[in-house]
Amino acid sequence: MDGGLHFCYTKTMKTTITTPNPEPKLTKKGRETRSRIIAAAAKLMFERGVAGTSVEDVQKEAKVSSSQLYHYFKEKRDLVLAVILYQTEQVLGAQEPLLSHLDSMEALQAWRDAVIQSQIDRKFQGGCPIGSLASELADMEPAARSALASCFLQWEQAISQGLRAMRDRGEMRADADPDRLALALLTALQGGLLMTQVRKDICALEAVLDAMLEHIRSHLV
Repeated sequence: MDGGLHFCYTKTMKTTITTPNPEPKLTKKGRETRSRIIAAAAKLMFERGVAGTSVEDVQKEAKVSSSQLYHYFKEKRDLVLAVILYQTEQVLGAQEPLLSHLDSMEALQAWRDAVIQSQIDRKFQGGCPIGSLASELADMEPAARSALASCFLQWEQAISQGLRAMRDRGEMRADADPDRLALALLTALQGGLLMTQVRKDICALEAVLDAMLEHIRSHLV
């Protein structure tokens, strides 16, 4: 399989990039099979990258046939988009319930500690699953870039919601911009995760998150 966003099952297989096929109504077994394929692809793409993940790799990891894979995902781009949504659910879900309640400095500190601990537990491997997909796909496939942008926006809005609650309660200056602060914090987090992946230590992530929390604290009244 090449680095493009299509699978090559047969010579008659479509190779052009079109809009994703709508998900058909599936039986319980069908939903389980589809979910298993997505989880297997997400694992491999996180470990090897999208271009480094072949259809044979996904089949073997998910324990499905090529016809089963083709049944659920006509093109690689469809599977990639499903993986993006899957990783978003996994990454944001792992930060709950903290992520939905970042409405105090104590809550932000607890979230910061949890993010750092998760990297320590993973031995600094892989960086951010969403960020890794973004670095590989953002410049090569508009649909993937759009999906990734939506994922990051969802993350950013969760942070912004908590900061806005602090401002609305009068704990933060009226001129504070929760959206801008949330964007800065998420951007800092992504850079810190990348540096953690490269350096194989937690120092950069600690430094950038601590700096951002201190910046947010400077907006308190």
